[in-house]
Amino acid sequence: MTHIDVAKAAGLSETDLTGGSLAVHSPIDGAEVARIKATDPAEMPAIIARSQSAFKTWRNLPAPRRGELVRLIGEELRAAKEELGALVTLEAGKIRSEGLGEVQEMIDICDFAVGLSRQLYGLTIASERAGHKMSETWHPMGPCGVISAFNFPVAVWSWNAALALVCGNPVIWKPSEKTPLTAMATMKIVERALARFGDDAPDGLLQLIIGGAEIGEALAISKDVPILSATGSTRMGSIVGPAVMSRWGRPILELGGNNAMVVAPSADIDMAVRAIIFSAVGTAGQRCTSLRRLIVHKSVKDGLVDRLVKAYASLPIGDPREAGTLVGPLVDAASRDAMLRALEVAKSEGGTVFGGTAVTEGVPKGGAYVVPAIALMPAQTDIVKAETFAPILYVMEYEALEDAIALQNNVPQGLSSCIFTLNMREAETFLSAQGSDCGIANVNIGPSGAEIGGAFGGEKQTGGGRESGSDAWKGYMRRQTSTVNYSAELPLAQGVKFDL
Repeated sequence: MTHIDVAKAAGLSETDLTGGSLAVHSPIDGAEVARIKATDPAEMPAIIARSQSAFKTWRNLPAPRRGELVRLIGEELRAAKEELGALVTLEAGKIRSEGLGEVQEMIDICDFAVGLSRQLYGLTIASERAGHKMSETWHPMGPCGVISAFNFPVAVWSWNAALALVCGNPVIWKPSEKTPLTAMATMKIVERALARFGDDAPDGLLQLIIGGAEIGEALAISKDVPILSATGSTRMGSIVGPAVMSRWGRPILELGGNNAMVVAPSADIDMAVRAIIFSAVGTAGQRCTSLRRLIVHKSVKDGLVDRLVKAYASLPIGDPREAGTLVGPLVDAASRDAMLRALEVAKSEGGTVFGGTAVTEGVPKGGAYVVPAIALMPAQTDIVKAETFAPILYVMEYEALEDAIALQNNVPQGLSSCIFTLNMREAETFLSAQGSDCGIANVNIGPSGAEIGGAFGGEKQTGGGRESGSDAWKGYMRRQTSTVNYSAELPLAQGVKFDL
């Protein structure tokens, strides 16, 4: 199938793909796939107003009924999984199984949210005053803005949208300018679900806006968008977060990651090798949870590095649509150039680099293909502490577990982490208060590939936000504590006397 055939199979028409000023290119070969219409920033006040109007209707619908819409979206995603997955591959450059896996993640969060729609539980709290009842309830907040990144062009929207919808909030979605087609195709799927759902869904419940920083800024500064979930770089978050908080909004930030694996002397090395390779080179190292730092005990370092260097040399690199390919392209030439620059800095800081070269033979012309890199570092230098969004694995050694944990924690980011060990004390120490300082900490599993059942997010410059499972839904609602006095008296709390 041609690029245009893939886009049309996902529901996009000739009109959708032409007539605009925003050029969309495929990372596979750099070809222009479409030239689409961007949202005029002047339209943003009306778009936000429609969302506010939708909120006044949607918040009054019973939560299980709101969950029915999410159930229908999940059904429509199941029916369109192959086509949308292929479009993810086309537009983001992911290998086929990862494109399909991203759509499956959307389906999974819909299933989660449908059940959640009957479990938005509050609390009944014992009052210290006789004849009084205290309770805690959760209420919708209003429009939720979602700014998503190119590397997970549709899944991150679904994490936010599925929860926001069952919680009673409309959604305004701004995808990355690099991956708007997958967003447009997703909205076609949503429109089919809305048609099946009926008139209970108000106009403006789910909206898509396409463009650059100007329309993202409109979401960030609007007091009528009480929640803004933003996924992207730490630099982006440093702009969006303060803008939202300055007008007392609620930011949910999912930003940079610089994820590490500790490999202990007792580790199952065969298992560790498999986990390292997927975590470090999957999605061409363009996941926020990609493995970027390998902290290995000196007793097993040489043997492990030898195996990794050999494995890296045999990695199938090429067209992500082809069966057997494990490493597709970087999103663009700028990402490739940033990777090459980082490796030069690593060398200047004493590193020894294996791989890390551009690939031009045996791959589609026009794409930014690279050989994943392993960089043996003498210490955790400045370049190691910086996140480069590419398949670079920095390797360092340690002797004592506390030193490994100190290395793991001594970076600005705090998203995902893991340890490979068969020693229970080491595993539990890593997961304890004196262990990893990340939002995600795993044992005998890599840092990448989180399930939707757990709340996803991290600490420090990762932003502190949580999305997806567990009780992340509370980020989309406001908490209200209520006290009802059903007695004939008016006692004050804490025994205060104030008699007239």
